[in-house]
Amino acid sequence: MLGGVQFYLFLVFNLVILALTVWALVDAARRPAAAFVAAGKQTKQIWLIILGIATAVAFFSVPPPLGLGAFPTWLALLSAVAAIVYLVDARPAIAPHTRRRGGPSGPSRGGW
Repeated sequence: MLGGVQFYLFLVFNLVILALTVWALVDAARRPAAAFVAAGKQTKQIWLIILGIATAVAFFSVPPPLGLGAFPTWLALLSAVAAIVYLVDARPAIAPHTRRRGGPSGPSRGGW
């Protein structure tokens, strides 16, 4: 019984890390390269490489039956760290330099 609960918690934990890395990768891909330079952060290409590797590691860390379980959990945690660093450090810094199309209520500023 306890082993089953632990397995499902482990599976959910890995899926959350995968979702986090995918979110960070998609967000970085949608931002203009000039925004990274204007904010004084690493280039867009470097962030895409870091987050792409992090997403691949998170994907291959998901345990069976949904994934391969090819990488150990500590590598999945490193991918989460990469995504979190992007989301809490780089993303807020580049957000003011990113143009977003405004809807009927005016320009969007992003955020929560």
